[in-house]
Amino acid sequence: MTRKPLVLATVCLATLTINLDTTIVNVALPSLARELDAGTRDLLWVVDGYNLAFAALVLAMGSLSDRFGRRPALIVGLAGFAASSGAAALVGSVEALIALRFVMGISAALIFPTTLSIIANTFTERRERAAALGIWGAATGMGVALGPVTGGLLLEHFSWHSVFWALVPVGVVTIALALAFVPESRDPAVPALDKPGLLVSVAALGSLTWTIIEAPAHGWTSPTTLAGFAVAAVLVAVFVVLERAVAHPMLDVTLFLDRRFSAACASVTVAFFALFGFIFLITQFFQFTRDYSALGTGLRILPVATCIALASIVGANLAPRIGTKAVVSTGLAMLGASFLWISTIAVDTSYATTIVPQMVLMGLGIGLISTPATESIMQVLPPARAGVGSAVNDATRELGGTLGVAVIGSLFASLYADRLDLLLTGKVDGATLDQAKESVGFGDALAARVPGVESAVNAAFLDGLSAATVVIGLLCLVAAALAVVALPGRGWEVPEVTPDATRVETEPDVLVNDR
Repeated sequence: MTRKPLVLATVCLATLTINLDTTIVNVALPSLARELDAGTRDLLWVVDGYNLAFAALVLAMGSLSDRFGRRPALIVGLAGFAASSGAAALVGSVEALIALRFVMGISAALIFPTTLSIIANTFTERRERAAALGIWGAATGMGVALGPVTGGLLLEHFSWHSVFWALVPVGVVTIALALAFVPESRDPAVPALDKPGLLVSVAALGSLTWTIIEAPAHGWTSPTTLAGFAVAAVLVAVFVVLERAVAHPMLDVTLFLDRRFSAACASVTVAFFALFGFIFLITQFFQFTRDYSALGTGLRILPVATCIALASIVGANLAPRIGTKAVVSTGLAMLGASFLWISTIAVDTSYATTIVPQMVLMGLGIGLISTPATESIMQVLPPARAGVGSAVNDATRELGGTLGVAVIGSLFASLYADRLDLLLTGKVDGATLDQAKESVGFGDALAARVPGVESAVNAAFLDGLSAATVVIGLLCLVAAALAVVALPGRGWEVPEVTPDATRVETEPDVLVNDR
């Protein structure tokens, strides 16, 4: 009996675990704001500490897993993820939680490229691989779906610590499945790690993210912020020069000269920029502005999550028939339209007749983008080097998510603080106003105690939400136009890959490409 379905089930569960973490934590953000006195910037770091470590290290981890073995990489990553999740459940300060979120991101960076690499080496025929990637994409959607509901159920009965405890058994079960079913595979020809490239890339992404998140506190045009952007730009330029000069770069930047590759990477980046930015804001909108419970919030996010899962499978089947260009550009246009529509919501907007259709449109758009674009990225490299292709795909997802939370969260924080300052100056004392500007959670608590404050807090929140979603919508529409120009159409064919071309070192009794 072939192991392919069991291998696919295992890597999908690993993928689901990582995505479960993201959305579980997002639905817990209001609880963290209240119980840990976390301000908006603290919450941004709770989310982006994970995303930043993930995005910065995923390329290097993909290369290491290719070289030293994909199954051990998967197991070690899952073990680290489970252990750091358990530790996060024990902390009592937001600073300690942020530190552990970085550790969780490092572990996820080891796990995620391994899952796609295993799929690429197990499913070598295009339609078979496309179907497997569709299921893998659906697992991502399921993580988005199950996270808020699971987190809501836990927060309904327990403290925020429980959302991290819940990840531990999932990680342990996945380790057991990996030991039982995932065959060993590696590419011994993968060169040694490009350490200078790794260090410069981490510094570049770290400085950029720090600058964006801290910009509301320093000012977007302050010397500190401008210097931060300048440092990030210089480091990016240094990274490109380094990668073009070394014999075995961490990232072959010449890959981006292939328009299939660069356009697909850009599409995935934009999709996850939009998704992560939306989830960061909508969980707070539902709980602070609409006064829904954590469970109510989780249930109300289900339409977008379910549609991502369904459209991922549909997109995987449509792309080989009508072309990646048609599917992805349509998805980006739908995504852009959904965010421009979301920018019009008010405190009393109907959830059933307006917000649900908005989320359905968004989820369908993301699902149509993610799987076909992922396949386009993976087709540029041979399956024996699948770890590199999958790591680039994962890096684009996490880069998009990291920047989505940082940019949208910081833009929201700036506009929220400015509007609150305008509306509440003279109505509350200066120290109280400063605290309310720093934290939506404090503003929400203040509104419950001081008459007349609630309308100001809600108006400030919606100002920030509206501007942020307009930015996302316009970005998606620009990306849709670029996808029409750059992505491959129906006439483009992928050369079939022979088993001999993709055979890698395996355990004696298991051939990865065995049919």
